[in-house]
Amino acid sequence: MNIIEAKQLVHEFFRRDEEGNIEGIQVALNKVDLKVEAGQFISILGHNGSGKSTLAKHINALLTPSDGTLYVDGKDTADSNNELAIRQSAGMVFQNPDNQIIASIVEEDVGFGPENMGVPTDEIWERVERSLKSVGMWKYHAHSPNKLSGGQKQRVAIAGVMAMEPKCIILDEPTAMLDPDGRKEVIKVAHELNRKKGMTVILITHYMEEVVGSDYVYVMDKGKVVMEGEPRDIFSRVDELKSHRMDVPQITLLAHELKKSGLDIPDGILTREELINVLNLG
Repeated sequence: MNIIEAKQLVHEFFRRDEEGNIEGIQVALNKVDLKVEAGQFISILGHNGSGKSTLAKHINALLTPSDGTLYVDGKDTADSNNELAIRQSAGMVFQNPDNQIIASIVEEDVGFGPENMGVPTDEIWERVERSLKSVGMWKYHAHSPNKLSGGQKQRVAIAGVMAMEPKCIILDEPTAMLDPDGRKEVIKVAHELNRKKGMTVILITHYMEEVVGSDYVYVMDKGKVVMEGEPRDIFSRVDELKSHRMDVPQITLLAHELKKSGLDIPDGILTREELINVLNLG
C-alpha cells in the first residue's frame, strides 16, 4: 500500500512587484510522479534548487499543489480539512534542529508535540521515554538542549517527531549543518527507526553517501524527477548523475574510474568492502 503518492504534482511560486502584481512565476515542482510504500526507506536527491525541499513541504501539507495531486496516507493534501490528520501521519524534521527545539529541557521538548495533540499526561511521558531511548538520548532527558552537540540536537528533534507517533518521518536535509560524525549518527538513527520500528522514512539530501542503504532513490533536477531506481542502479549511471550536477560516493567514483582504465569491475559499487572483494584485496 502506498502511504504517499504524487501524480503530476506542480508547485508554482509567484514573484510580485511592490504593488502586488505578478511579474514572474517560478515552477518549483514540474509534474512530479512519486510513490512510497509503507515501511520503505526512500531517499530524494537533488542539487540546491532542484525542488526536493519543496516536495518535502508538500508531504507535510505545509504547501499545497498548484496542480496535480498528492495523497498522504490516503488523504488529499489540497483539502485543508486534512491538514491535521496529514501532519499526524507525516512528521517533519528540518535542517536546523535549533529551529525545532523550543523547550529548555530535552524531555519537555520531546513531550511538547504529544501535549498539543491532547495525549494524556501518563502516556506523554511513556512516549517521551520510548522516543528518547529509540534515538539513544534517554540519558540526556534532563539536560538543556543548549549543552548538546549538533548531532545530539538533531536526534532530540527526531525523538520529538517520533513521540507524536507518525506513520512516516520526513528528514529534510537533517545533516546539512552537522560535521561528518554527526551526519553518520543521524543517518544511523534513521535506518534503525526504519528497520526496528517499521517507520516509513523519506530522506531529503544532497549527500550521496547517505542514500546507499535506501530501498529506492529519486533524483530531482529543476523541479522534475529525472532518475529513479534502487541505489545500485542509480550509482551505475555516473555520467548521467554528473549531468544533473550530482556527485557520486567516492568509492563508487573510484570503481568507475578503475573500470574505465580497463579493470573488470561491475557497475554500481556502493561500499569500500565491495570494491575490496571485487579486487581480491581482502
